[in-house]
Amino acid sequence: MRSSTLNLIFASALIAGVIGFNSLFVIKEGNVGIVTRFGKVIRTSDSALNVSQPGLHFKIPFIDQVRMLDSRIQTLSSRADRFVTAEKKDLIIDSYVKWKISDPATYYLTTAGGNKMQAEELLRRRITNSLRSQIGKLTIHEIVSGQGNEDNTFDASEPSVIGSSKRDEVMQNALKDIGSSATELGIQIVDVRIKQINLPPEVSNSIYQRMRAERDAVAKLHRSQGRQEAEAIRAKADREVVVKVAQAERKARMLKGEGDAQATKIYADAYSQNPELFDFLRSMDAYRNSMKSGNDVMVINPDNEFFRYFDDPIGRR
Repeated sequence: MRSSTLNLIFASALIAGVIGFNSLFVIKEGNVGIVTRFGKVIRTSDSALNVSQPGLHFKIPFIDQVRMLDSRIQTLSSRADRFVTAEKKDLIIDSYVKWKISDPATYYLTTAGGNKMQAEELLRRRITNSLRSQIGKLTIHEIVSGQGNEDNTFDASEPSVIGSSKRDEVMQNALKDIGSSATELGIQIVDVRIKQINLPPEVSNSIYQRMRAERDAVAKLHRSQGRQEAEAIRAKADREVVVKVAQAERKARMLKGEGDAQATKIYADAYSQNPELFDFLRSMDAYRNSMKSGNDVMVINPDNEFFRYFDDPIGRR
């Protein structure tokens, strides 16, 4: 009897604990909760949805269900899509949106019970339509340079990033446009950003080919200019070599002339000091040079002045 009572008490306590545990639920910070009963949302006295804020709350166990919604800022990255500019040219634009739940009740009702994927799909359509409308008002040059262009020309060599002023204008207009429509979903658009703008692959290839041809032309121009400068440098160097050699030869001739003049002056001074000795030494040199080989034959008149020192060492008077 006592054992049955204890088992009953234990079972009752266990059931009470399970019921009590299922009667409580906690909503963490950054989330909100929507309580449904038999699949229908619970409303307040004024027919508004009863939204549970972060904290500890009570519900009817096994009957009420809690749908948690993330109220923090979310990021929606849109797929790169093709947009048409004012001059009917295509651009590939990649963008993203920062958003958060502003009205949990409206968000829950318009997104099939707080389905995030459906909410992002609805936002993606709105951001694409808004950007398509904004980009359709601008030319490629305005998008790339950020400034207006009277002749609507586009320089493919410019980087494919959107200009600062036009980028801000496009994003601000898109933020206003999407912000008003997103309110119908219970969503607040925090920011709209364009990450990258590129040309379509078929256009990019032709532009790259043209850029490559332009760079090749510039390279050829630089090479021709380099060859021209090299020829000018070589010609200048050759001219300087010729001038320096001529100057060196001129200086050498001048030095040789000065040496010959000094030698002649020395000979003249020596001759003037003792003419007879000078004539004698010159004659000895002439004899030595004439008879150097030992087999020389000279046909000269014996009375020639050349032999004046043969008979008379002092010389003929």
